[in-house]
Amino acid sequence: MSGLPVAHEVHPAGSWTLAATRCEMTYEERFFRRKKLITVDGWALVADFPQTRSLEHGDALQLEDGRLVEVVAAPEALLCVEGADLPRLAWHIGNRHTPCQIEAGRLLIREDRVIAHMLEHLGATITPMRAPFTPEGGAYGHGRTHAHEHGASAHVA
Repeated sequence: MSGLPVAHEVHPAGSWTLAATRCEMTYEERFFRRKKLITVDGWALVADFPQTRSLEHGDALQLEDGRLVEVVAAPEALLCVEGADLPRLAWHIGNRHTPCQIEAGRLLIREDRVIAHMLEHLGATITPMRAPFTPEGGAYGHGRTHAHEHGASAHVA
């Protein structure tokens, strides 16, 4: 991957204003430490961080030469979950540690037959769809967590 522009820095969504090219990535693709990326314009770069990171839609990668590359959540296979008791459905989704995008009147999760079947038995209406996926971050910080720990020994990101 030598010779490619390198990004070591991330500017959170809303904190940058310069024009940027875009790089579309799914939810899973936005979680990495080091990766070769291809922008929508077709040029390659390397994102290289000291630790694994979870990039969010609207973040910007800053290349060593100062250019910015906007992180865009790519459309992916999702399930739209709707129902009369949405808080209860959300609890069951969270109880299974399933990433969930919470919106007014609906929940979005990645396509999963087993979770869909469970939710339908709880009264949910499930509709397959393709859309960008930007689920809620972890309870103890932004983005994803590597482990599930509680109490005084839990690591805060």
